[in-house]
Amino acid sequence: MENKEKYYKALIENDGQLNEIDLGEKIGLNEDETNEIIVQLLSEHKIEYAENRACNYSLMKRVRKKNKFSVNAHLS
Repeated sequence: MENKEKYYKALIENDGQLNEIDLGEKIGLNEDETNEIIVQLLSEHKIEYAENRACNYSLMKRVRKKNKFSVNAHLS
C-alpha cells in the first residue's frame, strides 16, 4: 500500500514527463511492481488510460457532488 501511495503522488508530480515504467523505477519499483500498482489504481478509478505526453496514464477528474441540501430546498 505504501508503494501505491508513493507511486500515485509521483504520478501527480510527474505531469506526463516520464513514462509510467520509468516513473516507477525512479521511486525504486521494478516493472512488475509498477504494473501491479497501475492495475490497482485503475480499478480504484484513481487513474485512467490516456496518452499524456510520455506517460499513458493520467489522474481521473473528480466529479463534484451537488450539495445534498439543494434538493430539499427545491421541495420546500
